[in-house]
Amino acid sequence: MDRLDNTIRPYAWGSPTAIPRLLGVEATGEPQAEMWMGAHPGAPSRTGRGTLAEVVGADPERELGAAALARFGPRLPFLLKLLAAGAPLSLQVHPDLEQARRGYADEERRGVPADAPHRTYKDPSHKPELICALTEFDGLCGFRAPARTADLLDGLGVDSLKPYVDLLHARPEEGALREVLTAVLTADRTEMAHTVAEAAAACDRLGGAYAPYAGIAHHYPGDPGVVAAMLLNHVRLQPGEALFLGAGIPHAYLSGLGVEIMANSDNVLRCGLTPKHIDVPELLRVVRFEAADAGVLRPEASPDGEEVYETPIDEFRLSRYVLPAAGAAHDLTRATPQILLCTAGAVRAGEHDLTPGQSVFVAAGERAEVSGTGTLFRATVIV
Repeated sequence: MDRLDNTIRPYAWGSPTAIPRLLGVEATGEPQAEMWMGAHPGAPSRTGRGTLAEVVGADPERELGAAALARFGPRLPFLLKLLAAGAPLSLQVHPDLEQARRGYADEERRGVPADAPHRTYKDPSHKPELICALTEFDGLCGFRAPARTADLLDGLGVDSLKPYVDLLHARPEEGALREVLTAVLTADRTEMAHTVAEAAAACDRLGGAYAPYAGIAHHYPGDPGVVAAMLLNHVRLQPGEALFLGAGIPHAYLSGLGVEIMANSDNVLRCGLTPKHIDVPELLRVVRFEAADAGVLRPEASPDGEEVYETPIDEFRLSRYVLPAAGAAHDLTRATPQILLCTAGAVRAGEHDLTPGQSVFVAAGERAEVSGTGTLFRATVIV
């Protein structure tokens, strides 16, 4: 079992206080957006034996187990994070596995440099993800029913939004959503900036259901993504609740602190709220134009105290233990690799004492006994 020393990424949208508060350290005043736990080459966790990527690479069967190695290859297939949003992240979707493989192969064939700003597919993997709230957490997830969105847009009283209102009323669900998103992303930028400014002023004035979009417009004035965001469900998670973001589901995180887990990929297609490249044709191929509720997940409790966030994904499995003071130790030994993260209290994992924000890597089959008083998240895979 290896204690992990993890990198904090200072992305501009990060909260300057949430992660330091959890860790019990002084804030620097700079944004601290994500703390990465895993073997991603961009910022692999460090151990006493080298980086976790080096540890896994040196003996993948020992660290991952034979089943996980056969199923996913010689790499840790998930990335665990603490995510602290102080401002909205980009509005985005992720491809499914076949789309990722096809898109990656096409860009490789065309010789698009891996670090090119217009490169869409960084690897041939999909990137499903799950976010579990540690504090109240706001986000956007999936398309709202077109008729409800039409009413929302109509309530702003912005003349230049009327064509979108008419489309949402006139077309079947998929066609309406596709036509409106396409129109928003391909509109004249100057005209759209004027529309966004008018919509933002109306959102400020009306408040209520419009308040989240007023906040987005404040951070991204004139961005077409503000109107695109208004097509999506707004959801507010309470601590312990989660969202699963599968392939093709447009989403954005707005504010709050959470534990995030994802397949170990960098494939993101952006819809807005970003200065980065937006590949509109590819985006429209990947987005699932289906209206549905956000689908808040609550953990399923098992007799041994493990609370599991069920998803249809094999690359990761997230669960948590809320350990009582007088409770017996839990044996978490498993034939797959694990990362254990403490988010509250004080937990003992093997020979390691963990306080909030501290984590360990447990190799496949290695004995993992935990005890203490606090909350422990467990990340592993399904084989």
